[in-house]
Amino acid sequence: MNRNVMITCALTGAGDTVGRSEHVPVTPEQIAESGIAAARAGATIVHIHVRDPETGKGSREVALYREVVERIRASDVDVIINTTAGMGGDLVLDPHDPTTFAEGTDLVSGVDRLPHVEELLPDICTLDCGSLNFGEGSLVYVSTPDMLREGAKRIQELGVRCEMEIFDTGHLWFARTLVEEGLIDAPAMYQLCMGIPYGAPADPLTLAAMVNQLPEDAVWASFALGPMQMPWVAQSVLLGGHVRVGLEDNLYLAKGVKATNAQLVERAKTIVESMGAHVATPDEGREILALKPR
Repeated sequence: MNRNVMITCALTGAGDTVGRSEHVPVTPEQIAESGIAAARAGATIVHIHVRDPETGKGSREVALYREVVERIRASDVDVIINTTAGMGGDLVLDPHDPTTFAEGTDLVSGVDRLPHVEELLPDICTLDCGSLNFGEGSLVYVSTPDMLREGAKRIQELGVRCEMEIFDTGHLWFARTLVEEGLIDAPAMYQLCMGIPYGAPADPLTLAAMVNQLPEDAVWASFALGPMQMPWVAQSVLLGGHVRVGLEDNLYLAKGVKATNAQLVERAKTIVESMGAHVATPDEGREILALKPR
């Protein structure tokens, strides 16, 4: 069991959730304010996506990231900043003509997914460690070994901690390969992402099997979607990991009760402390992750 637990709050994501809850932040100001509230509620880390303020759809626009990060850094809260670097991997195929890229495709190289990381130098950024059939339809998330090696090398050059996002068992195999090749600085940080169709299911035995494949010195967290979000907090802590909650992955505090990010963090903190564990402060998180001063 982990006794010193970092809570990450994933603030908004890029999924089609804006119309499903009024609490999903969209504008840079809303995202930043939601992150600040999550930090006040006890989040050690905030995980940041940005959205087009007009459409609500996920975006790679550097100016949007800049405004969110600058607002959080200028606030009176202390929190570790983690930006996604997963945008730019969407490939939508025409199932009847798979050589044609369909509407919704946003596909760039691994390095071209990093301009906001290069400019803003967050404490952490993510690296999605493999390709995946993403949900129903014909959307494939593309993250090839060549793309991943190029992206990991650039993140390492920038001195940003890389959080390797693992959506299936093969992704974990490749993440370990990146570590063995020296492209990930110690301590290697893994996020085990469970229940995303069609990757690893949100099943306790599957999580345990994946945890057993991690290096002994790994720093890892895990999360699951929807109603499994809070049970997964307890599951992750029991297996020795850290936790993630937030509106990117779950919109509800209870059946029919829509949540805010701060409320989800408060609930996770209650679970962690009820288990006899301590929620890590940002300074303690920096020590756990050996983060460089910013």
